[in-house]
Amino acid sequence: MRLDKFLKISRLIKRRTVANEACDAGRVMVNGKVAKASVNVKQGDIIEIHFGTKTVKVEVLDIQETMRKEEAKELYRYL
Repeated sequence: MRLDKFLKISRLIKRRTVANEACDAGRVMVNGKVAKASVNVKQGDIIEIHFGTKTVKVEVLDIQETMRKEEAKELYRYL
């Protein structure tokens, strides 16, 4: 699954366009490398997102095409 789509479905970033812009600005890293929005994400990947002064680091646990808001937290685990 594309990185921008995963960020939206997992609710780490609310909109796909915002996820796209964050990737283009170099604020998203996958497994320690700056990632573009089109990077394929798979189980076990480590995603690091820089929100201003705050950094969020998560591990991908599952990949789903659609997900309800309440269950979205099951797709990742905070590190």
